[in-house]
Amino acid sequence: MTTPAIAPSLPPSRARAILEERGIRPTTQRLRVAEILLTSPRHLTAEQILATLREGSGHVSKATVYNTLNLFVEQGLAREIHADPERCVYDSTMAPHHHFQNLDTGEMIDIDPAQLEFARMPELPPGTEVESVDVVIRVRRKA
Repeated sequence: MTTPAIAPSLPPSRARAILEERGIRPTTQRLRVAEILLTSPRHLTAEQILATLREGSGHVSKATVYNTLNLFVEQGLAREIHADPERCVYDSTMAPHHHFQNLDTGEMIDIDPAQLEFARMPELPPGTEVESVDVVIRVRRKA
């Protein structure tokens, strides 16, 4: 599966403000990642972000992209979705929600949490409480 590059559309001034609000130093590379990922509700892999960066501004290291994404996750600007053991997708929507994952295309589609009901939860281990519930429903084209 090819990973199409995504055109950034978040104004650089807004990207800078978002980073500064979180206490993140707005380096050129962090700003570019923010412009790509934080534009709108998106689900992108590090490889898609890296491809977009390299198309627009030449060499950017893979380590820089991963370090920036990890920082964004730590600071609450993005969250990681482990779609499968070999692929992590970064989600720019921080409000609670779930996902459909299209196994044919790799596309992640948001599900409003109000559309999903749990009849009951399993008994929690002693001394713990639920922090969050993340559901990924994997779908594929009908045969």
